[in-house]
Amino acid sequence: MSAAAIGGDAEALAVAAALAADFRKDAAERDARRRLPHGELERLSASGLLAVTVPGEFGGPDVGAGTLAEVFRLLAAADASLAQIPQSHFVYVNVLRHQGSRRQQEFFFGEVLRGKRFGNAQSEAGTRHVQDIRTRLARLPDGSYVLDGVKHYATGALFADWIPVLARADDDHLQVAYVPRDAPGLTVVDDWDGMGQRTTAGGTVRLESVAVPSDRVVPHHLTFQGPQLHGALAQLLHAAIDTGIASGALAEAVEFVRTKSRPWFESGFETAAEDPLLIQRFGELAVRVRAAEALLTAAGRSVDAARAGLTDDSAAEASIAVAAAKVTAAEVAVEVGSALFEVAGTRSALDSLGLHRHWRDARTHTLHDPARWKVQHIGRYVLNGTRPPRHGLL
Repeated sequence: MSAAAIGGDAEALAVAAALAADFRKDAAERDARRRLPHGELERLSASGLLAVTVPGEFGGPDVGAGTLAEVFRLLAAADASLAQIPQSHFVYVNVLRHQGSRRQQEFFFGEVLRGKRFGNAQSEAGTRHVQDIRTRLARLPDGSYVLDGVKHYATGALFADWIPVLARADDDHLQVAYVPRDAPGLTVVDDWDGMGQRTTAGGTVRLESVAVPSDRVVPHHLTFQGPQLHGALAQLLHAAIDTGIASGALAEAVEFVRTKSRPWFESGFETAAEDPLLIQRFGELAVRVRAAEALLTAAGRSVDAARAGLTDDSAAEASIAVAAAKVTAAEVAVEVGSALFEVAGTRSALDSLGLHRHWRDARTHTLHDPARWKVQHIGRYVLNGTRPPRHGLL
């Protein structure tokens, strides 16, 4: 596989906008049939977008977090499932950036520059909580490792060239093992059955005595021993997906009301778009979407500022800014996805139109982690100056 070389932030945004325009055309059909986007992901890889955060010293454009968030927002406005698939890709590129050895960085960044995709195998079902990781990475006498465990919600794994696996070593420290998709003993099961995000293929990964060379293991536990932006970047991309869902739903509502809706007979107008009550509601929804977009932009700038001068204080400010963006985006995505039917009327509920995918995607994706805990951390920070905890979900 070969991939184009993207020169910088402006080119990344232009490429993302062009791809999003194409991906939007068949998004409803892919969702309705659960047609997995293999071809679309090949185009995404070939475009060079998956390599935009590779550091400059390794040949990448190293775009800012704000640019990356806007790339995700553009893609999610077109197809939220497609946008979610590479989220973990960028998270685990970032893990290599901060904890990978020079040799690991040279190899894996080279893979990314060639268009290779990272998936993920981190979440587990049936454990006490989300950070109760029971997959084991056992060290062998020759220094290599063997992996055993079962992962769920493994978005991107089915489409990946490499699957980063979150596991605990013999000393119980968290590690990330980068495993080839076709490794013996690794099985990806396409059993995702969510009502939304239907084509993410976030199914099950089974690991049965999977051999892992020592140079494919990265010490992830070190990420959280000092100020870090791992969680902020991961959550920024989730916020971008939710914001994109909201803006995509609003755009579809506008198009539907302009071209397909009939005016209510009491309004006295010839078109639905002239109805002052609809105008009022669209104004309210537009304000909400713009607020989410503005907070996303501010959060991206905060992450970029912290990256330029990382301290406990700058990391905390970035995490809080991202949390505020994520809370707002989650609320707005669900609200606009539902309000679409309110403003568009009875016909918009036809299953054949696929407009319900926006609400289903929003309702499903916003369950990733609870916004109520983000509000708690924001409140503690604002009122008492308490820095948020260091973990990958904030």
